[in-house]
Amino acid sequence: MRTGPVPAGERPPLLPEFARRLAAGSVLVLLLSGVVSLVVWFCVTFQAVVTPVLLALLGAALLGPLYRRLVAMKVNKSVAAGLTCAAVVVVMGGAVSIVVFALIDTGDQIISSLRDAAQALSERFEAAGTSVDDLAANAKDMLGKFGGTAVSGVLSGVGVVTGMLATGVLAILLLFFFLRDSDRAVASLHSLAPRGSGETAEVMARRAFQAIEGFMRGTTLIAFIDALCIAVGLLILQVPNAIGLGALVFVGAYIPYLGALLSGAVAVLVAFADGGYTTALWALGIVLAVQVLEGNVLQPMIQSRTVQMHPAVVLVALTAGASVAGILGMLLSVPLTAAVFGVLSELRGRYAEAENRATAGPS
Repeated sequence: MRTGPVPAGERPPLLPEFARRLAAGSVLVLLLSGVVSLVVWFCVTFQAVVTPVLLALLGAALLGPLYRRLVAMKVNKSVAAGLTCAAVVVVMGGAVSIVVFALIDTGDQIISSLRDAAQALSERFEAAGTSVDDLAANAKDMLGKFGGTAVSGVLSGVGVVTGMLATGVLAILLLFFFLRDSDRAVASLHSLAPRGSGETAEVMARRAFQAIEGFMRGTTLIAFIDALCIAVGLLILQVPNAIGLGALVFVGAYIPYLGALLSGAVAVLVAFADGGYTTALWALGIVLAVQVLEGNVLQPMIQSRTVQMHPAVVLVALTAGASVAGILGMLLSVPLTAAVFGVLSELRGRYAEAENRATAGPS
C-alpha cells in the first residue's frame, strides 16, 4: 500500500470532464464578449474614422477583381486603382441620382393617388366614412409636417451633408490606397504580429477578407438580377420611372431583407399611384416572385461558396448595426458578420485538423 504523496499525474481531477469544459467555454464567452464590447465602443467613439475605413474595405472587396484585371493587363497600379475608384464614383453617383430624380418626379403623384384612394374608400364604406376621412386628413397633415421637417432639416443640415461628403471622399481615397498597397498591407501585418504568428495572422486576415469579398460579390450579382427583373416587369406594366425603381432595388439589396422590403414597397406604391389597384397588384406579384426566386434559387446558387449565415443571425446583425449606427450600421453589419464567420470557419478547420493529427499519432 502506497503511503507517500500521490504523483501529480496519478491524482484524480478535481472537477469532472463536463464541468471543466463548461468552465473553459464560459471563460471563452466572457473573453469574446469583452472583445466585442471593446470593438463596438471603439467604433462608436471613433465613428468618423471607422466608417470610411469600413466603406473602403467593402469597396476593395467588391472591386478587387476589376483592379487585378487591370493590373494583369499591364496597367500601372496607381492608374488601375484610380480607374477603379472613378468607376465607383460614376456608378454610385449615377444610381443615387436616378433614384432621387425618380422619387422626386413621382412624389406628388403618389400623394395624389393616396388621397384619391382614401376618398374612394370613404365612398365605398359609408359607415366608416368619417374615420377614413379623418385618417386621410391625418395622413395629409403628417405628410405636410414631415415635408416641412425635411425641408428645414435640409436647410439647417449643411454640416451633416458636409460630413457625408467628407466621409465619401475619404472612403474613396482609402479605397485607392487599399487597392494599390495591398501587398504592403500583408507585409505590415507580418511585422506587427507577435513573433511566430505572422503567418497565422495573414491566413486569418485573408480568410476574413475572402468572406467579405464573396458576400459583396454575391450580393451585387443578386441585386443586379433582382433590379433587372423588377425593372423589366415595371416596364411591361408601363409604370413611370421603372429604371429608377430598379436602381432603388439594386441599392436597397445591400441591406438584406429590409432593403428589399422597402424598395419593393416603393415600387408597388408608384405602380398604385400611376395605374391604381390592378397595376399595384401586378407589381406586388412581380416583387414577391422576384423575392421567392432570390430566396430559393439565387441565394443558394450564387452564395453557395461563401459564408452561409442563418437568417436569424442576419436579422440580429441588422438590429445591432441599426442600434449602433443607423442605416450605415445596417449596411456594414452583415458583411462584417460574414468576416467573423469566415475566421471562425478557418479556426474550426484548423482545430479539427489538429485533433485528427493528435488522434492519428506519430506515423
